[in-house]
Amino acid sequence: MKILVYGAGVQGTYLAHVLVRGGHDVTVLARGKRAEELEEKGLVIRHYLQRKTTVDPVGVIRTLETEDAYDLIFVMMKYSDFQAVLPILADNVSRHIMLVGNNMDAYAMQAYLKEHGQSPKQVAFGFQTTAGTRKNGQVICIRGGHGQMVIGSLDGVIPFRSLLDQAFTHTKYKLTDEKQMDAWLKNHMVLVVPMNMVILLHGFQMKKVARDTKRIRQFVAAMGEGFRVLESLGYPLTPAAQASWILRHPRLMSGALKLFFKLPVSGLIDGTDVELKALNEAFGEWRAQSDVPTPNWDVLEKQWLAGS
Repeated sequence: MKILVYGAGVQGTYLAHVLVRGGHDVTVLARGKRAEELEEKGLVIRHYLQRKTTVDPVGVIRTLETEDAYDLIFVMMKYSDFQAVLPILADNVSRHIMLVGNNMDAYAMQAYLKEHGQSPKQVAFGFQTTAGTRKNGQVICIRGGHGQMVIGSLDGVIPFRSLLDQAFTHTKYKLTDEKQMDAWLKNHMVLVVPMNMVILLHGFQMKKVARDTKRIRQFVAAMGEGFRVLESLGYPLTPAAQASWILRHPRLMSGALKLFFKLPVSGLIDGTDVELKALNEAFGEWRAQSDVPTPNWDVLEKQWLAGS
């Protein structure tokens, strides 16, 4: 298969590695210094938990032209970057597009691609459960097993599900179907935003985060407030067990996270102010529509914005 991975950060680099190892013709869209690194060195990944480094050659492009046809396009972007690439994707002839990453506007993005697409677009959404950072041209990747992506459609079954199966046939990468993908993405955002507010407040110094018991408890409480907001607006809590644990056992969750932030692996969590602000602003609209009070979220938001 001919596959484009649009984006060469941690997520895109690991996915491209999996697809190359699966025997496909893989191209990565990257720009600037990152494109030069990929052309010179290939996909260099340090698999943190597995204690190994892999290197894979990969094709590199800097722009997606209208007639560049691919069987699948995986768009591996931060939420704040999606809007800029939608017109480029719409103008391209390729039909099957997976938008992968944090996303608060899935319906609007799908509608845009279908309305403005040069070809009839089939769109699905995903979230790859890997983490990590980039240092000196090398991606440091944290993953369990061989990698996993939660995938789903806004209209029932993914229309190109068989192509996705074909893409990962010769890999051990796991695809997990989610029937309520839009709700899943919003639930995930509820976890990401409050925690990252505190991480950014401490400048990614995880030992400081671990010592800040008050704010850890605040962001766990803020997660619970976020879940209540979603419930009040008719969104199901999914995964239900995850939300239930946070809502019923906030002190245990706070203790577990405190331990996590003491571990060296926590220092490899990456994030940006720009994406966090975009996610928080989007969720602010949902909070405004709800009558659920969010005092802990409000306090963290005020402190983070004041310090950013």
